[in-house]
Amino acid sequence: MSEVTELLQRWNSGDAAAREAIIERIYGELGGIARRYLADERANVDLQPTALVHEAYMRLIGIDRIEWQGRSHFLAMAARVMREYLVDAARRRNARKRDGGIQVTLAGVDGAPDQATEILALNEALERLAEADPDRALLVELRFFGGLTIEETAEVLDTSATAVKRSWRVARGWLYQQMQGGGSDDG
Repeated sequence: MSEVTELLQRWNSGDAAAREAIIERIYGELGGIARRYLADERANVDLQPTALVHEAYMRLIGIDRIEWQGRSHFLAMAARVMREYLVDAARRRNARKRDGGIQVTLAGVDGAPDQATEILALNEALERLAEADPDRALLVELRFFGGLTIEETAEVLDTSATAVKRSWRVARGWLYQQMQGGGSDDG
């Protein structure tokens, strides 16, 4: 059992010191997730990766009813709360300035399309995917937003790496079609 998994189990049991120790152990990984999110952002956005990590951590420690399954599960949830924060920030920014938005690219992840897209458009496409195929939407969240490897994703989803690779290809293609304004809503 990894040190992080042990700390998460202690956190599940109510150990506040373990909760605090988690951030020390995986701060670098959370920073990597935040940097991936912010890497292609427009220059006029002043959010720093450390601020995004802080926001994610504050939201994570506020979750009362979750049984942490391990490091991968924690990182997946961190990625989800970072995504939610960035989507909220983009919506606020767009409310003030119609042509704003945070830019992300799918290029950095295993052959995904290299066209930069707004995070709001990606979020909307991911929400449509979640309606059509919740398992593939979770897979995208784990891989793209969480930065988990194929093997780590397979572990979280309790499936094989081969199944993850196959579903990852299908999900990326579906999202790409949706974001290009084409294709059906079938998963």
